[in-house]
Parts: sequence; structure tokens; C-alpha cells
Amino acid sequence: TAGILFTLLRESITFFSSTSIFDFYTGTQWSPWSGHFGVLPLITGTLLITLIAAIVAVPLGLMSAIFLSEYAINRARKIIKPTLEVLAGIPTVVYGFFALTFVTPLLKSLLPGLGVFNALSAGIVVGIMIIPMIASLSEDAMNSVPNNLREGALALGATKLEVAFKVVLPAAFSGIMASIVLAISRAIGETMIVVIAAGASPALTFDPTRSIQTLTAFIVQGATGDTTFGSTIYYSIYAVGATLFIFTLLMNMLSQYI
Repeated sequence: TAGILFTLLRESITFFSSTSIFDFYTGTQWSPWSGHFGVLPLITGTLLITLIAAIVAVPLGLMSAIFLSEYAINRARKIIKPTLEVLAGIPTVVYGFFALTFVTPLLKSLLPGLGVFNALSAGIVVGIMIIPMIASLSEDAMNSVPNNLREGALALGATKLEVAFKVVLPAAFSGIMASIVLAISRAIGETMIVVIAAGASPALTFDPTRSIQTLTAFIVQGATGDTTFGSTIYYSIYAVGATLFIFTLLMNMLSQYI
């Protein structure tokens, strides 16, 4: 951790010695090869992907956790949970091509004006990727709720659904929220899916049908053989990396606090 922080800070300080930190975080144009270093388009692109992923993953992950914890019989749980967790083992580059070659054509049949590269497809697939994290951690939180709370609610005449939503969910709320925050921080740091499916067009927009670029996607683009070592563009990679580090650090701190 100390080594990573040292590298990030050293190279970022070098970058900010030639570029204003205020202009970097408030600028609306990101075109490093023409000297424009306004990181806001990359931040909005990252937040857009994360928002779409959360809209997909949070309801599906929570419903999966409730089913596994409260409804599934042991035999079904032993089959479904490992199957769900297989999603977590699929390489993200495979998810990226799945988004580009399957999800995007499917969305284009519903939204004819949709481009080949777009935030919507990438966000949906990032959401699918983080479902196992929410489902697994939330189910663990729900399983830790004492059974006497369930039995007491059932004895008072509550239905199984009411027990799940009015007793188990509130009791496991901190664990569920921590799982959601961790999953969202995973979505913020996702690279290959957005590189393949979302394109590389930094734009200050929240339109999910457009091609965008995220913080991680620029790091991949910038870390190619075309970037000269010691150039401003080279150091900008570390400044963007430090920005991403701050985002994920804050999300992890929030998860720990919850």
C-alpha cells in the first residue's frame, strides 16, 4: 500500500507542477494529446457507468439474497449459490465482448439510434458482473439474523414476505449496505468492460446512449506505446489513477463505517 501510494503521489505531484489542480478538476474538456486536461468528462463517464450498474445490480442482488436466505430449500441453495458465484469468476474481458456482441445489438433493436459503443450496454453488463457480490454478502448478513426474530414475527401473524422485508432486511441493513457500497466501488474501478463496450470518447454527459470514456479506460488508453515516458500525458495517467484511488478509498471507508 505504501509503495502504491508513493508511486501515485510522486508522479501526480510532477503532473500538477505543470498543470493547475483547479483546472484539472473543473475543466470540461479532456483531450490530453492537444493539451486539454479537464478530468470532469472522465468522472461523469465513470459515475454514469456506476449508476447504471447499481440500478441493475442492487434490485437483482437483493432479490437473489432474499430468495436464497428466506425461501430456497437447502438443495436449491446448494445449486443456485455456486451457479450465481460463477459469474464472479468470468474474466471481465469476456464480459466486455458479451456487452459488445450480444447486449448492444439487443439494445439496438429496442433503441434504433443507439451507437455501437455506448454507456448503457457497458453499465448493464458491469451491473451483471457485480450481482454475485451483492447477493453473496447480503445473504451472509441475512443468515446472521437470529431465527427467533423470524419466529416471533411469524407467531404474531406476519407472512413470510413481511418477515423478509420488515424484520430480516432492517436487522441485516448494515451488512446489506456494506455489500452494496463494496459492489459500487468495484463498478467504479471496472476497466475491460468499459474499454471494450463504452468506447473512448470523453464527453461531459449523462446520456447513456452515447459513447463515453471512464477514468480506468483512459489509463488503458494512455498506457500504450504511443505515450512518451516523462511527458505530461504520461504523468496525467497517474493523476487520473490518483483520482480513481480517492473514489475507491472513500467508498471503502464508507463501507467500513456502515
